[in-house]
Amino acid sequence: MRLEGEQTFQDANDADFDRDDFDEEVGWSAEMQGVETEDGLPADRFLDRELSWLQFNQRVLEMAEDPRTPLLERANFLAIFASNLDEFFMVRVAGLKRRITTGLAVPTNVGIAPQQLFDEIVERAHELQLRHARAVQDSFGPDLEAAGISIARWDELSDAERDALSARFDAEIFPVLMPLAVDPAHPFPYISGLSLNLAVRVRVPGEAEEQFARLKVPAVLPRFVELERLDGQQRFLPLEALIANNLDEVFPGMEIVEHHVFRVTRNEDVTIDEDDTENLIKALEHELSRRKFGPPIRLEVSEDIDDDTLELLVDELGITEHEVYRLPGLLDHTGLFQISGLDRPDLRYTKRVPVTAAAFLPNDQDEVTDLFKAITRKDVLVHHPYESFATSVQALLEQAADDPDVLAIKQTLYRTSGDSPVVAALIRAAAAGKQVLALVEVKARFDEQANIRWAKQLERAGVHVVYGIVGLKTHCKLMLIVRRENGRLRHYCHIGTGNYNQRTSRIYEDFGLFTDNDQVGRDITRLFNELSGYAQEKEYHRLLVAPRHLRKGLLTRIERETAAARAGRAARIRLKVNSIVDEQIIDALYRASRAGVEVQVWVRGICSIKPGVPGLSENITIRSIVGRYLEHSRVFAFWNDGHEEVFIGSADMMHRNLDRRVETLIQLTSTEHMRDIQQLFDKAMSPQTASWWGEPDGTWTRRFEGPDGTPLDDLHRDRMIQIQRRKRAR
Repeated sequence: MRLEGEQTFQDANDADFDRDDFDEEVGWSAEMQGVETEDGLPADRFLDRELSWLQFNQRVLEMAEDPRTPLLERANFLAIFASNLDEFFMVRVAGLKRRITTGLAVPTNVGIAPQQLFDEIVERAHELQLRHARAVQDSFGPDLEAAGISIARWDELSDAERDALSARFDAEIFPVLMPLAVDPAHPFPYISGLSLNLAVRVRVPGEAEEQFARLKVPAVLPRFVELERLDGQQRFLPLEALIANNLDEVFPGMEIVEHHVFRVTRNEDVTIDEDDTENLIKALEHELSRRKFGPPIRLEVSEDIDDDTLELLVDELGITEHEVYRLPGLLDHTGLFQISGLDRPDLRYTKRVPVTAAAFLPNDQDEVTDLFKAITRKDVLVHHPYESFATSVQALLEQAADDPDVLAIKQTLYRTSGDSPVVAALIRAAAAGKQVLALVEVKARFDEQANIRWAKQLERAGVHVVYGIVGLKTHCKLMLIVRRENGRLRHYCHIGTGNYNQRTSRIYEDFGLFTDNDQVGRDITRLFNELSGYAQEKEYHRLLVAPRHLRKGLLTRIERETAAARAGRAARIRLKVNSIVDEQIIDALYRASRAGVEVQVWVRGICSIKPGVPGLSENITIRSIVGRYLEHSRVFAFWNDGHEEVFIGSADMMHRNLDRRVETLIQLTSTEHMRDIQQLFDKAMSPQTASWWGEPDGTWTRRFEGPDGTPLDDLHRDRMIQIQRRKRAR
């Protein structure tokens, strides 16, 4: 389970993980399944999405391994890697295993058998997880200790410290523990997914027969117990170590034969048949209660586990030997989020506070900006986290909630935070008598329970809460404010690439457009009507909306660039996405490359394109940037014979984003905004900027130093400096 506000490089919008894509594999055409196309695109033109995702998580790990990354940021990356891998197993690996088990699996988009892919994934995951564990033990641990922070072992503590900890164990931990014996009267207990456990073998003194017991490490307690400082050293002891060394208190009168730590990962996906469900909330709550009972798909054990204990766990859990991960050191490195949160600014990135967007700065320091007037002057494009969410999105919504001239607010909510000012403002607006509509996506993966809670709270406050269109997730990021001005209604709109979440806005890189354009207002009004009522809008003017128009709109523009290149004219396509998997889009890009179109793809995670292949993709370049912030915005730019078209929005190039979700892209019209985004692209694609370069075989080459060993430019640092220097245009 993710912690509140935790930084994770698994997409906040679950772009990387969804079981829907497995179900859609059945519908893939033969053209897509490892077969050459009629116009000669080769059969082996795609990279597998699962293996590509593992390459992405390797990039996260490389940030953690790099000694130039500040130490507590390395702890964060190590925890992110572990959290990402957990979710990868819970959804993607579990989904693939489910299909193999049920006999429903078909060849993948790269034309290999599902079992072969499963074996490759498991082998690669083993390599990465072992590399991760060794990075923690062999490099991060010693570096942490050198910086005055250590994760201690029990045998390193003095007798006095052990006595004090044992007393603390008796008072604070022992009452929470629940040992479960396994014998004819006590069947093997259910092991909840991602819980940390001790497998304990005991016996009556003097007797040969051994008994087995499972002891769960309580997740309600901090993973690391802080010790008294020693010679200025800040020290921590893993909670499981404290429990393990006080087992005689848990099993009094018994001899402790063996004890080992283990952890199980389960299939924790949920499936709802919305067409047969009268009450979506009740059905989803029922499925969530069943989530923890999914079949196991991974068993992590300590490296020194004995054969008898391991055999018992494997047999009782019903898993195969190749699903066992024997690891050195600690298990469950998501606990390092606790270490990464320590108050040591000297071990972090230099603190940078988001600035207020120049267009929203007040004329005088003591004034409060009227955001409606600012937006009326001109469209405003805000770039988070460099520019503040609180003084833009949040401030506009709060101003609208308190403004007597505002008549209605409509808002999509995909993921939000535990103390959401967005939700608070919507509730306040409803209490003031305004018409308020909140479209809450209760099926947002791993945030379902939180979103159900918000939906109920909003409903109780008088907000009209809807859940979108049956069979589709609503993933678009929209806010519409209707205000009466001078006897007429004006629409103020925000269209973003990220969630309305003030916590993640400090970490996730996203764009948001504020506009009072009448045409955009009519487009978004029609879209909200379609989402909350009964309508099938045939045409939007500034928007591309999935699932009806977005795929066709992008393909049309890619084909237009292809035709221009064939005619000898300049042509260029630039895409910035979290993931690009959709075969039809990729094939269109291959055809564009063959025609001579310059294609630049800036991708954070999964990429199924093979760049730089002669005769196929020599005009396609792929870059990835992993660093201080999570690259999250989606941008689509087309040269269009010099009349550039630039779109921003919520959609990735994946099957479900284009066909099974409500997604929105908006076309930018400001020359200033388009120039800014193109300059950002220039910086990201430059060989002088630190990045990973995608290779034809699916590997990624890290380029962080120049030939003379000097560091290359840091895009995140340089972008922050650039935006901080902006001044308001008077």
